[in-house]
Amino acid sequence: MRPLDALLLAAATPEPTPTMTVPAESVTPGPAGVIWIAIIVIAVFLLVWDMQRRVRRTRYRAEVAAELDAEQAAAAADASAVDDQFVDADQSEQPSDLEPPAPRS
Repeated sequence: MRPLDALLLAAATPEPTPTMTVPAESVTPGPAGVIWIAIIVIAVFLLVWDMQRRVRRTRYRAEVAAELDAEQAAAAADASAVDDQFVDADQSEQPSDLEPPAPRS
């Protein structure tokens, strides 16, 4: 077959034009579909907003708990240091077990 004949056959073949086989009312959402989509969008927005609020609150609570733990650890360390000072002071004031007791008058 010659190239010119192939071109003529391709040009002579009619192409079908697309036509709607389904009614337009069946494939469009209509007013009810638009309303339902709007309700879903609003619901998703409110859920995301609530989730962000809860995550933020949880993060703040964790930060406050960490600060309280640090304060308690610092207070315990200070109390331990003060207790050690009192123990050392008490031991230096008490007579040694090797020394004889002082006579009572």
